[in-house]
Amino acid sequence: MVRQVRFILVIMLVCAASTVFACTDILVSKGASADGSVMITYSCDGEFHPHFRVTKAADHEAGEIISLQGWDGKIKGKIAQVSHTYAVVGLMNEFQVAIGESTFDGRKELQNPDGLLHYWYLMRFALERSRTAREAVEVITGLVEKYGYASTGESFSIADKKEAWLLEMVGPGKGGKGAIWVARRIPDGYICAHANASVIGEFPMDDKKNCLYSKNVVDYAVAHGYYDPKGGKPFRFNDAYCPMTPQKIRYTATRVWSIFRRSAPSLHLPPDFHRGLKEAVRYPLWIKPDRKLSVSDVMALMRDHYEGTPYDMTKGVDAGPFNSPQRWRPMNWKVEASTDDYTWERPISTQQTGFSFVSQSRDWLPDAVGGLYWYGLDNTWTSCYIPFYCASFEAPDAYTKGSLDKFSMDSAWWVFNLVSNFAEIKWSYMTKDILAVQNELENRFIAMEPAVDQAAAALYKKDPKLAAEYLNDYSNSQAMTVYHRWVNLSEDLICKYNDGYMKDNEGRARAVGYPAEWLKTVHRLRPEQFKLPRWDEKKMETELPF
Repeated sequence: MVRQVRFILVIMLVCAASTVFACTDILVSKGASADGSVMITYSCDGEFHPHFRVTKAADHEAGEIISLQGWDGKIKGKIAQVSHTYAVVGLMNEFQVAIGESTFDGRKELQNPDGLLHYWYLMRFALERSRTAREAVEVITGLVEKYGYASTGESFSIADKKEAWLLEMVGPGKGGKGAIWVARRIPDGYICAHANASVIGEFPMDDKKNCLYSKNVVDYAVAHGYYDPKGGKPFRFNDAYCPMTPQKIRYTATRVWSIFRRSAPSLHLPPDFHRGLKEAVRYPLWIKPDRKLSVSDVMALMRDHYEGTPYDMTKGVDAGPFNSPQRWRPMNWKVEASTDDYTWERPISTQQTGFSFVSQSRDWLPDAVGGLYWYGLDNTWTSCYIPFYCASFEAPDAYTKGSLDKFSMDSAWWVFNLVSNFAEIKWSYMTKDILAVQNELENRFIAMEPAVDQAAAALYKKDPKLAAEYLNDYSNSQAMTVYHRWVNLSEDLICKYNDGYMKDNEGRARAVGYPAEWLKTVHRLRPEQFKLPRWDEKKMETELPF
Protein backbone atom coordinates (compact mmCIF):
# COMPACT_ATOMS: atom_id res chain seq x y z
CA MET A 1 0.00 0.00 0.00
CA VAL A 2 1.40 3.41 -0.96
CA ARG A 3 0.65 6.19 1.47
CA GLN A 4 1.35 9.89 0.84
CA VAL A 5 2.20 12.30 3.64
CA ARG A 6 2.48 16.03 3.10
CA PHE A 7 5.71 17.40 4.56
CA ILE A 8 4.83 20.47 6.64
CA LEU A 9 7.37 23.28 6.83
CA VAL A 10 8.85 23.49 10.31
CA ILE A 11 10.63 25.85 12.65
CA MET A 12 13.80 26.46 10.65
CA LEU A 13 12.08 26.44 7.29
CA VAL A 14 10.52 29.84 7.86
CA CYS A 15 14.00 31.32 7.88
CA ALA A 16 14.28 30.60 4.18
CA ALA A 17 11.23 32.72 3.43
CA SER A 18 12.79 35.84 4.86
CA THR A 19 14.56 38.43 2.79
CA VAL A 20 17.73 38.03 4.83
CA PHE A 21 19.94 34.96 4.80
CA ALA A 22 22.41 35.60 7.56
CA CYS A 23 23.43 33.02 10.10
CA THR A 24 26.45 32.42 12.34
CA ASP A 25 27.69 28.97 13.41
CA ILE A 26 30.38 27.73 15.77
CA LEU A 27 31.58 24.11 15.97
CA VAL A 28 33.40 22.97 19.11
CA SER A 29 35.01 19.54 19.07
CA LYS A 30 34.96 17.25 22.08
CA GLY A 31 38.58 18.01 23.01
CA ALA A 32 38.02 21.78 22.80
CA SER A 33 35.13 21.87 25.29
CA ALA A 34 35.58 22.16 29.04
CA ASP A 35 33.27 19.25 29.89
CA GLY A 36 34.00 16.99 26.93
CA SER A 37 30.74 17.68 25.10
CA VAL A 38 30.58 18.37 21.38
CA MET A 39 28.90 21.73 20.79
CA ILE A 40 27.57 23.63 17.82
CA THR A 41 25.74 26.95 17.66
CA TYR A 42 23.32 28.41 15.16
CA SER A 43 21.69 31.82 14.91
CA CYS A 44 18.91 31.78 12.34
CA ASP A 45 18.76 35.41 11.29
CA GLY A 46 15.91 36.82 9.25
CA GLU A 47 12.52 38.48 9.45
CA PHE A 48 10.30 35.59 10.53
CA HIS A 49 8.42 34.21 13.53
CA PRO A 50 9.77 30.79 14.59
CA HIS A 51 7.71 28.12 16.31
CA PHE A 52 9.47 25.61 18.53
CA ARG A 53 8.68 22.10 17.37
CA VAL A 54 9.03 18.65 18.88
CA THR A 55 8.50 15.61 16.66
CA LYS A 56 8.14 12.13 18.11
CA ALA A 57 9.78 9.03 16.67
CA ALA A 58 7.50 7.12 14.32
CA ASP A 59 7.19 3.93 12.31
CA HIS A 60 6.02 4.19 8.73
CA GLU A 61 4.27 1.87 6.33
CA ALA A 62 6.11 0.24 3.48
CA GLY A 63 5.81 2.34 0.34
CA GLU A 64 4.97 5.56 2.19
CA ILE A 65 5.71 8.69 0.18
CA ILE A 66 6.43 12.23 1.43
CA SER A 67 5.00 15.04 -0.68
CA LEU A 68 7.05 18.23 -0.49
CA GLN A 69 5.05 21.43 -0.47
CA GLY A 70 6.42 24.73 -1.73
CA TRP A 71 5.70 28.21 -0.37
CA ASP A 72 2.90 28.56 -2.89
CA GLY A 73 1.14 25.53 -1.40
CA LYS A 74 1.73 23.39 -4.47
CA ILE A 75 3.34 19.96 -4.33
CA LYS A 76 6.91 20.27 -5.65
CA GLY A 77 7.82 16.61 -5.63
CA LYS A 78 7.87 13.38 -3.67
CA ILE A 79 10.46 11.27 -1.90
CA ALA A 80 10.35 7.84 -0.30
CA GLN A 81 9.83 7.67 3.46
CA VAL A 82 12.02 5.41 5.60
CA SER A 83 10.56 2.71 7.83
CA HIS A 84 11.39 4.59 11.05
CA THR A 85 12.10 8.26 11.81
CA TYR A 86 13.80 9.50 14.97
CA ALA A 87 12.45 12.00 17.48
CA VAL A 88 13.57 15.60 16.98
CA VAL A 89 13.59 18.50 19.46
CA GLY A 90 14.21 21.78 17.67
CA LEU A 91 17.26 20.90 15.56
CA MET A 92 18.57 18.02 17.70
CA ASN A 93 17.46 14.41 17.54
CA GLU A 94 17.15 11.65 20.12
CA PHE A 95 20.69 10.39 19.40
CA GLN A 96 22.20 13.82 20.16
CA VAL A 97 22.77 14.70 16.49
CA ALA A 98 22.38 18.47 16.01
CA ILE A 99 22.44 20.49 12.79
CA GLY A 100 22.84 24.21 12.01
CA GLU A 101 23.57 26.09 8.79
CA SER A 102 24.58 29.31 7.11
CA THR A 103 23.83 30.28 3.52
CA PHE A 104 26.78 31.51 1.47
CA ASP A 105 25.02 31.63 -1.94
CA GLY A 106 28.26 31.29 -3.91
CA ARG A 107 27.82 31.37 -7.66
CA LYS A 108 24.14 32.09 -8.27
CA GLU A 109 24.22 30.36 -11.66
CA LEU A 110 24.81 27.07 -9.85
CA GLN A 111 21.38 27.02 -8.23
CA ASN A 112 19.32 24.32 -9.87
CA PRO A 113 15.62 25.25 -10.28
CA ASP A 114 14.92 21.62 -11.18
CA GLY A 115 16.33 20.29 -7.90
CA LEU A 116 13.81 19.08 -5.35
CA LEU A 117 15.49 19.43 -1.97
CA HIS A 118 16.26 22.76 -0.34
CA TYR A 119 18.65 22.87 2.61
CA TRP A 120 15.85 23.02 5.20
CA TYR A 121 14.40 19.72 3.96
CA LEU A 122 17.87 18.19 4.09
CA MET A 123 18.37 19.28 7.69
CA ARG A 124 15.07 17.83 8.76
CA PHE A 125 15.48 14.54 6.93
CA ALA A 126 19.03 14.13 8.26
CA LEU A 127 17.82 14.57 11.84
CA GLU A 128 15.03 12.06 11.32
CA ARG A 129 17.33 9.47 9.73
CA SER A 130 20.80 9.77 11.32
CA ARG A 131 22.40 8.38 14.47
CA THR A 132 25.79 10.10 13.95
CA ALA A 133 27.13 13.26 12.34
CA ARG A 134 28.92 11.30 9.63
CA GLU A 135 25.72 9.44 8.87
CA ALA A 136 23.93 12.81 8.58
CA VAL A 137 26.49 13.87 5.96
CA GLU A 138 25.80 10.65 4.06
CA VAL A 139 22.02 11.09 4.32
CA ILE A 140 22.15 14.67 3.01
CA THR A 141 24.51 13.90 0.15
CA GLY A 142 22.65 10.71 -0.73
CA LEU A 143 19.32 12.52 -0.90
CA VAL A 144 20.59 15.28 -3.21
CA GLU A 145 22.21 12.69 -5.44
CA LYS A 146 18.85 10.94 -5.85
CA TYR A 147 16.42 13.87 -5.82
CA GLY A 148 18.46 16.95 -6.71
CA TYR A 149 19.61 19.98 -4.71
CA ALA A 150 17.58 23.18 -4.98
CA SER A 151 19.31 25.76 -2.75
CA THR A 152 22.28 28.04 -3.33
CA GLY A 153 25.58 27.56 -1.49
CA GLU A 154 25.15 26.18 2.02
CA SER A 155 27.36 25.33 5.00
CA PHE A 156 25.99 22.71 7.42
CA SER A 157 27.28 22.33 10.99
CA ILE A 158 26.67 18.78 12.20
CA ALA A 159 27.47 17.37 15.63
CA ASP A 160 27.05 14.12 17.50
CA LYS A 161 28.41 13.03 20.87
CA LYS A 162 31.83 12.17 19.40
CA GLU A 163 32.47 14.42 16.42
CA ALA A 164 31.65 17.66 14.64
CA TRP A 165 31.53 17.90 10.84
CA LEU A 166 31.29 20.81 8.41
CA LEU A 167 29.57 20.08 5.09
CA GLU A 168 29.60 22.69 2.30
CA MET A 169 27.43 22.28 -0.78
CA VAL A 170 26.54 24.08 -4.01
CA GLY A 171 24.24 23.14 -6.86
CA PRO A 172 25.21 21.88 -10.33
CA GLY A 173 23.26 24.56 -12.23
CA LYS A 174 20.04 24.22 -14.20
CA GLY A 175 19.52 20.70 -15.44
CA GLY A 176 22.44 19.34 -13.46
CA LYS A 177 22.37 16.24 -11.27
CA GLY A 178 23.02 15.96 -7.55
CA ALA A 179 25.28 18.56 -5.94
CA ILE A 180 28.90 19.58 -5.54
CA TRP A 181 30.15 19.27 -1.96
CA VAL A 182 32.92 18.62 0.50
CA ALA A 183 32.74 17.66 4.19
CA ARG A 184 35.46 17.81 6.83
CA ARG A 185 35.62 16.53 10.38
CA ILE A 186 36.80 19.14 12.89
CA PRO A 187 40.00 17.82 14.50
CA ASP A 188 39.66 17.02 18.17
CA GLY A 189 40.75 19.94 20.32
CA TYR A 190 39.83 22.55 17.69
CA ILE A 191 36.93 24.85 16.91
CA CYS A 192 35.53 26.08 13.59
CA ALA A 193 33.20 28.93 12.61
CA HIS A 194 31.35 30.03 9.50
CA ALA A 195 29.07 32.96 8.73
CA ASN A 196 27.55 33.15 5.24
CA ALA A 197 30.76 32.39 3.36
CA SER A 198 32.34 29.10 2.35
CA VAL A 199 35.34 28.42 4.59
CA ILE A 200 36.66 25.07 3.32
CA GLY A 201 39.68 25.71 1.12
CA GLU A 202 42.14 22.94 0.38
CA PHE A 203 41.16 19.46 1.55
CA PRO A 204 42.78 16.03 1.60
CA MET A 205 41.46 13.74 -1.11
CA ASP A 206 42.92 10.56 0.38
CA ASP A 207 41.63 10.73 3.97
CA LYS A 208 38.16 9.21 3.95
CA LYS A 209 38.06 9.06 7.74
CA ASN A 210 38.15 12.84 8.03
CA CYS A 211 37.14 14.16 4.61
CA LEU A 212 34.37 13.27 2.18
CA TYR A 213 33.56 14.93 -1.15
CA SER A 214 31.56 14.55 -4.35
CA LYS A 215 33.29 12.95 -7.30
CA ASN A 216 32.72 16.03 -9.44
CA VAL A 217 34.06 18.62 -6.97
CA VAL A 218 37.21 19.46 -8.96
CA ASP A 219 36.18 18.42 -12.48
CA TYR A 220 33.10 20.65 -12.44
CA ALA A 221 35.18 23.69 -11.43
CA VAL A 222 37.69 22.97 -14.22
CA ALA A 223 34.98 22.46 -16.84
CA HIS A 224 33.28 25.75 -15.97
CA GLY A 225 36.44 27.86 -15.67
CA TYR A 226 36.33 28.24 -11.89
CA TYR A 227 39.71 26.56 -11.49
CA ASP A 228 42.74 26.21 -13.74
CA PRO A 229 44.78 23.12 -12.82
CA LYS A 230 47.68 24.54 -14.84
CA GLY A 231 47.72 27.76 -12.84
CA GLY A 232 50.15 26.43 -10.26
CA LYS A 233 47.79 26.79 -7.31
CA PRO A 234 46.08 24.02 -5.33
CA PHE A 235 42.35 23.57 -5.66
CA ARG A 236 40.35 25.39 -3.00
CA PHE A 237 36.62 24.76 -2.69
CA ASN A 238 35.82 28.26 -1.43
CA ASP A 239 37.85 30.03 -4.12
CA ALA A 240 36.14 28.01 -6.84
CA TYR A 241 32.55 28.09 -5.64
CA CYS A 242 32.28 31.14 -3.39
CA PRO A 243 34.19 34.07 -4.91
CA MET A 244 34.45 36.99 -2.51
CA THR A 245 33.91 40.73 -2.83
CA PRO A 246 35.01 43.43 -0.35
CA GLN A 247 31.45 43.79 0.92
CA LYS A 248 30.95 40.02 1.32
CA ILE A 249 34.26 39.68 3.13
CA ARG A 250 33.35 42.48 5.53
CA TYR A 251 29.89 40.99 6.10
CA THR A 252 31.10 37.46 6.79
CA ALA A 253 34.74 37.18 7.77
CA THR A 254 34.56 39.78 10.55
CA ARG A 255 32.30 37.46 12.51
CA VAL A 256 34.63 34.49 12.10
CA TRP A 257 37.61 36.65 13.06
CA SER A 258 35.88 37.82 16.23
CA ILE A 259 35.01 34.27 17.31
CA PHE A 260 38.60 33.18 16.74
CA ARG A 261 40.22 36.24 18.32
CA ARG A 262 38.14 35.81 21.49
CA SER A 263 38.77 32.06 21.68
CA ALA A 264 42.51 32.31 21.01
CA PRO A 265 43.87 35.79 21.72
CA SER A 266 47.39 34.34 21.57
CA LEU A 267 47.07 33.94 17.79
CA HIS A 268 46.86 37.71 17.30
CA LEU A 269 44.83 37.19 14.14
CA PRO A 270 45.08 40.39 12.10
CA PRO A 271 42.01 42.19 10.77
CA ASP A 272 43.55 42.46 7.29
CA PHE A 273 41.38 39.85 5.59
CA HIS A 274 38.02 40.99 6.94
CA ARG A 275 38.95 44.58 6.09
CA GLY A 276 39.39 43.46 2.48
CA LEU A 277 43.10 44.16 2.10
CA LYS A 278 44.42 42.72 -1.12
CA GLU A 279 46.66 39.68 -0.73
CA ALA A 280 45.55 39.27 2.87
CA VAL A 281 45.61 35.67 4.11
CA ARG A 282 42.27 33.98 4.82
CA TYR A 283 41.58 32.89 8.36
CA PRO A 284 42.22 29.22 9.10
CA LEU A 285 39.40 26.70 8.82
CA TRP A 286 39.84 25.81 12.48
CA ILE A 287 41.90 26.94 15.45
CA LYS A 288 42.86 25.56 18.85
CA PRO A 289 41.38 27.78 21.60
CA ASP A 290 43.73 29.06 24.29
CA ARG A 291 41.60 27.26 26.86
CA LYS A 292 38.78 24.78 26.63
CA LEU A 293 35.38 26.40 26.20
CA SER A 294 32.44 25.96 28.57
CA VAL A 295 28.85 26.22 27.40
CA SER A 296 28.65 29.70 28.94
CA ASP A 297 31.79 30.67 26.98
CA VAL A 298 30.13 29.57 23.76
CA MET A 299 26.94 31.45 24.61
CA ALA A 300 29.08 34.54 25.17
CA LEU A 301 30.70 34.12 21.74
CA MET A 302 27.23 34.35 20.23
CA ARG A 303 26.76 37.70 21.98
CA ASP A 304 29.29 39.83 20.19
CA HIS A 305 29.35 43.31 18.66
CA TYR A 306 33.16 43.46 18.39
CA GLU A 307 33.42 45.04 21.83
CA GLY A 308 36.93 46.12 22.71
CA THR A 309 38.13 46.30 19.09
CA PRO A 310 38.41 49.22 16.64
CA TYR A 311 35.12 47.96 15.16
CA ASP A 312 33.18 48.10 18.44
CA MET A 313 29.59 48.80 17.43
CA THR A 314 28.70 50.26 20.83
CA LYS A 315 31.07 53.19 20.21
CA GLY A 316 31.00 56.19 17.90
CA VAL A 317 28.37 58.54 16.56
CA ASP A 318 26.70 55.65 14.71
CA ALA A 319 25.92 54.03 18.09
CA GLY A 320 23.81 57.03 19.08
CA PRO A 321 23.74 58.62 22.54
CA PHE A 322 23.08 55.32 24.36
CA ASN A 323 25.63 53.07 22.68
CA SER A 324 23.30 50.87 20.65
CA PRO A 325 25.06 48.25 18.49
CA GLN A 326 22.04 47.86 16.20
CA ARG A 327 22.37 48.97 12.59
CA TRP A 328 19.20 49.02 10.54
CA ARG A 329 18.93 47.55 7.07
CA PRO A 330 19.99 48.00 4.36
CA MET A 331 23.61 47.33 5.29
CA ASN A 332 25.08 49.11 2.26
CA TRP A 333 24.82 52.85 1.72
CA LYS A 334 26.32 55.75 -0.20
CA VAL A 335 27.18 59.36 0.55
CA GLU A 336 25.97 62.05 -1.82
CA ALA A 337 28.63 63.23 -4.27
CA SER A 338 30.88 60.27 -3.39
CA THR A 339 31.61 57.30 -5.63
CA ASP A 340 32.66 55.14 -2.69
CA ASP A 341 30.55 52.32 -1.26
CA TYR A 342 29.94 51.99 2.46
CA THR A 343 28.59 49.24 4.69
CA TRP A 344 27.69 48.93 8.34
CA GLU A 345 29.46 46.31 10.38
CA ARG A 346 27.53 43.04 10.66
CA PRO A 347 27.81 41.67 14.21
CA ILE A 348 27.26 38.14 15.49
CA SER A 349 24.51 39.35 17.80
CA THR A 350 21.82 41.10 15.78
CA GLN A 351 18.23 42.22 16.11
CA GLN A 352 17.40 40.16 13.01
CA THR A 353 17.84 36.82 14.80
CA GLY A 354 14.67 34.73 14.83
CA PHE A 355 16.06 32.05 17.10
CA SER A 356 19.43 30.61 18.07
CA PHE A 357 20.73 27.56 19.85
CA VAL A 358 23.79 26.09 21.52
CA SER A 359 23.72 22.29 21.49
CA GLN A 360 25.65 19.94 23.76
CA SER A 361 26.10 16.29 22.81
CA ARG A 362 27.56 14.34 25.75
CA ASP A 363 28.74 10.75 25.40
CA TRP A 364 29.03 9.94 29.12
CA LEU A 365 25.26 10.08 29.57
CA PRO A 366 22.39 8.12 28.02
CA ASP A 367 21.23 9.81 24.82
CA ALA A 368 17.94 10.89 26.41
CA VAL A 369 19.89 12.78 29.07
CA GLY A 370 23.05 13.71 27.17
CA GLY A 371 21.48 15.77 24.42
CA LEU A 372 21.00 19.34 25.64
CA TYR A 373 19.58 21.98 23.31
CA TRP A 374 19.92 25.53 24.67
CA TYR A 375 17.31 27.55 22.81
CA GLY A 376 16.91 31.32 22.64
CA LEU A 377 14.55 33.69 20.83
CA ASP A 378 15.35 36.95 19.05
CA ASN A 379 18.55 38.95 19.61
CA THR A 380 21.13 36.78 21.38
CA TRP A 381 22.29 39.76 23.47
CA THR A 382 18.87 40.31 25.04
CA SER A 383 17.66 36.71 24.95
CA CYS A 384 17.90 33.85 27.44
CA TYR A 385 19.07 30.32 26.60
CA ILE A 386 16.65 27.67 27.85
CA PRO A 387 17.75 24.04 28.42
CA PHE A 388 15.72 21.54 26.42
CA TYR A 389 16.73 17.92 26.82
CA CYS A 390 16.45 15.83 23.66
CA ALA A 391 14.15 13.45 25.57
CA SER A 392 11.48 16.19 25.56
CA PHE A 393 8.29 15.18 23.80
CA GLU A 394 6.15 18.31 24.19
CA ALA A 395 6.72 21.90 23.14
CA PRO A 396 5.95 24.66 25.68
CA ASP A 397 2.78 26.51 24.78
CA ALA A 398 4.07 30.08 24.51
CA TYR A 399 6.85 28.96 22.13
CA THR A 400 4.43 27.46 19.59
CA LYS A 401 2.15 30.49 19.17
CA GLY A 402 2.09 33.67 17.15
CA SER A 403 2.75 35.04 13.70
CA LEU A 404 4.75 37.87 12.21
CA ASP A 405 1.55 39.61 11.15
CA LYS A 406 0.13 40.30 14.60
CA PHE A 407 1.67 41.18 17.96
CA SER A 408 0.62 38.95 20.84
CA MET A 409 1.77 38.72 24.44
CA ASP A 410 0.86 35.02 24.25
CA SER A 411 3.85 34.49 21.96
CA ALA A 412 7.25 34.15 23.63
CA TRP A 413 8.93 35.40 20.45
CA TRP A 414 6.91 38.62 20.47
CA VAL A 415 7.66 39.18 24.15
CA PHE A 416 11.41 38.87 23.54
CA ASN A 417 11.08 41.22 20.57
CA LEU A 418 9.18 43.73 22.68
CA VAL A 419 11.93 43.82 25.29
CA SER A 420 14.74 44.05 22.73
CA ASN A 421 13.09 46.76 20.64
CA PHE A 422 12.04 48.84 23.64
CA ALA A 423 15.63 48.75 24.88
CA GLU A 424 16.61 50.89 21.89
CA ILE A 425 15.25 53.90 23.76
CA LYS A 426 18.11 53.83 26.26
CA TRP A 427 20.23 50.83 25.33
CA SER A 428 23.17 51.43 27.67
CA TYR A 429 20.83 51.70 30.66
CA MET A 430 18.13 49.21 29.81
CA THR A 431 20.30 46.31 28.74
CA LYS A 432 21.81 46.27 32.23
CA ASP A 433 18.36 45.44 33.58
CA ILE A 434 17.86 42.82 30.86
CA LEU A 435 21.25 41.19 31.36
CA ALA A 436 20.65 40.97 35.11
CA VAL A 437 17.62 38.75 34.49
CA GLN A 438 19.39 36.85 31.72
CA ASN A 439 22.41 36.11 33.92
CA GLU A 440 20.28 35.11 36.88
CA LEU A 441 18.31 32.56 34.86
CA GLU A 442 21.14 31.15 32.74
CA ASN A 443 23.48 30.84 35.71
CA ARG A 444 20.77 29.00 37.61
CA PHE A 445 20.13 26.62 34.72
CA ILE A 446 23.85 25.86 34.38
CA ALA A 447 24.22 25.38 38.14
CA MET A 448 21.25 23.00 38.24
CA GLU A 449 22.31 20.99 35.22
CA PRO A 450 24.56 18.43 37.03
CA ALA A 451 21.81 17.63 39.54
CA VAL A 452 19.18 17.32 36.80
CA ASP A 453 21.54 15.10 34.78
CA GLN A 454 22.25 12.88 37.76
CA ALA A 455 18.59 12.48 38.72
CA ALA A 456 17.57 11.78 35.12
CA ALA A 457 20.38 9.26 34.56
CA ALA A 458 19.40 7.38 37.73
CA LEU A 459 15.76 7.36 36.65
CA TYR A 460 16.73 6.19 33.18
CA LYS A 461 18.34 3.03 34.55
CA LYS A 462 15.08 2.10 36.25
CA ASP A 463 12.50 3.50 33.86
CA PRO A 464 13.48 5.32 30.63
CA LYS A 465 9.92 6.52 30.10
CA LEU A 466 9.80 8.10 33.57
CA ALA A 467 13.17 9.76 32.93
CA ALA A 468 11.82 11.26 29.70
CA GLU A 469 8.74 12.58 31.53
CA TYR A 470 10.97 14.13 34.20
CA LEU A 471 13.18 15.87 31.61
CA ASN A 472 10.21 16.97 29.51
CA ASP A 473 8.54 18.53 32.54
CA TYR A 474 11.78 20.19 33.64
CA SER A 475 12.51 21.68 30.19
CA ASN A 476 8.97 22.94 29.69
CA SER A 477 8.68 24.42 33.17
CA GLN A 478 11.95 26.32 32.74
CA ALA A 479 10.83 27.58 29.33
CA MET A 480 7.59 28.90 30.76
CA THR A 481 9.45 30.43 33.71
CA VAL A 482 11.62 32.35 31.25
CA TYR A 483 8.56 33.44 29.28
CA HIS A 484 6.78 34.78 32.37
CA ARG A 485 9.93 36.52 33.60
CA TRP A 486 10.25 38.25 30.22
CA VAL A 487 6.61 39.34 30.33
CA ASN A 488 7.29 40.87 33.75
CA LEU A 489 10.53 42.37 32.47
CA SER A 490 8.74 44.09 29.60
CA GLU A 491 6.27 45.64 32.05
CA ASP A 492 9.06 46.70 34.44
CA LEU A 493 11.05 48.36 31.65
CA ILE A 494 8.09 50.32 30.31
CA CYS A 495 7.34 51.56 33.80
CA LYS A 496 10.94 52.37 34.71
CA TYR A 497 11.85 54.14 31.46
CA ASN A 498 8.57 55.89 30.68
CA ASP A 499 8.59 59.13 28.63
CA GLY A 500 12.37 59.39 28.63
CA TYR A 501 12.68 59.48 32.41
CA MET A 502 14.28 56.78 34.50
CA LYS A 503 12.95 55.75 37.90
CA ASP A 504 15.43 55.32 40.73
CA ASN A 505 15.33 52.57 43.38
CA GLU A 506 12.68 54.48 45.28
CA GLY A 507 10.43 54.81 42.25
CA ARG A 508 11.08 58.51 41.64
CA ALA A 509 11.36 59.59 38.00
CA ARG A 510 14.49 61.52 37.12
CA ALA A 511 15.98 62.92 33.95
CA VAL A 512 19.31 61.34 33.07
CA GLY A 513 19.99 63.40 29.96
CA TYR A 514 22.64 62.45 27.44
CA PRO A 515 26.22 61.22 27.92
CA ALA A 516 28.85 63.95 27.98
CA GLU A 517 30.83 62.45 25.09
CA TRP A 518 27.77 62.39 22.86
CA LEU A 519 26.99 66.04 23.72
CA LYS A 520 30.53 66.91 22.68
CA THR A 521 29.88 65.24 19.33
CA VAL A 522 26.65 67.21 18.89
CA HIS A 523 28.50 70.41 19.70
CA ARG A 524 31.26 69.62 17.25
CA LEU A 525 28.86 68.83 14.42
CA ARG A 526 26.35 71.64 15.08
CA PRO A 527 28.14 74.24 17.22
CA GLU A 528 25.72 77.13 16.67
CA GLN A 529 22.23 75.64 16.58
CA PHE A 530 21.83 74.88 20.27
CA LYS A 531 23.93 77.77 21.65
CA LEU A 532 22.09 80.44 23.62
CA PRO A 533 23.04 84.11 23.18
CA ARG A 534 24.89 85.83 26.03
CA TRP A 535 23.38 88.99 27.48
CA ASP A 536 25.11 91.60 29.57
CA GLU A 537 23.26 91.42 32.89
CA LYS A 538 24.08 95.05 33.87
CA LYS A 539 22.72 96.41 30.58
CA MET A 540 19.67 94.23 30.98
CA GLU A 541 18.80 96.05 34.21
CA THR A 542 18.88 99.53 32.60
CA GLU A 543 18.05 99.04 28.93
CA LEU A 544 15.44 96.31 28.72
CA PRO A 545 11.84 97.57 28.90
CA PHE A 546 10.60 94.72 31.06
